[in-house]
Amino acid sequence: MVTRASIGPLLNVLASGLLLISFAMLSRRRTQRLIILFAWQGAILFLSTCLVAYSSGLTELYYSAALTLILKVILLPWILHRLISKLGAQWDSETLVNIPTTMLVGLVLVIFAFGLTQPISTLATTITRHTLGMALAVILLAFLMMITRRKALTQVIGFLAMENGLFFAATSATYGMPMVIELGIALDLLVGVFILGIFFFQIREQFDSLDLHHLEALKED
Repeated sequence: MVTRASIGPLLNVLASGLLLISFAMLSRRRTQRLIILFAWQGAILFLSTCLVAYSSGLTELYYSAALTLILKVILLPWILHRLISKLGAQWDSETLVNIPTTMLVGLVLVIFAFGLTQPISTLATTITRHTLGMALAVILLAFLMMITRRKALTQVIGFLAMENGLFFAATSATYGMPMVIELGIALDLLVGVFILGIFFFQIREQFDSLDLHHLEALKED
């Protein structure tokens, strides 16, 4: 039985898991693994939102948790898996920066995130105030993954992971966003993934690759 006193430590454990998954995404090259890790991020967000809803008594957070479960644990990973099977992009072999250097930069970003959010965390009154630094670290690590990958599809996964961090930060700071805004963001994500799927197919047909340096060469021409 989960008590209100144990919710704070449980949220810290879930936030730590979210941060560890972000580091795991930095070190993975196989696109399928990245999608699985993204789904695990969604599962952690679902659990953490349910805990915050239970502790705060805000019933609308349960709707946010259900939306997270449907969209980020089931629907988006399924769409991404379908995309990579159609495109044959199961392996992302090239990165702009080698993995050890990327991990070191990620560690620096985590330290920076904790230092930046420490004054804010001391002023916050929510039960999730201690996880704000981890939420910002997840955002920065996802952004780092976006700029160190050459494949378009892995950059999209990085963008979705960054949105996970933003959602977790909103929950940590203010017990979530209004439901109308969350529904709008969910719709934007779905539309964006569908449009990007069409875009990926066009790149593949034109260049027989999803490497973004082909687009840079096209721009130079």
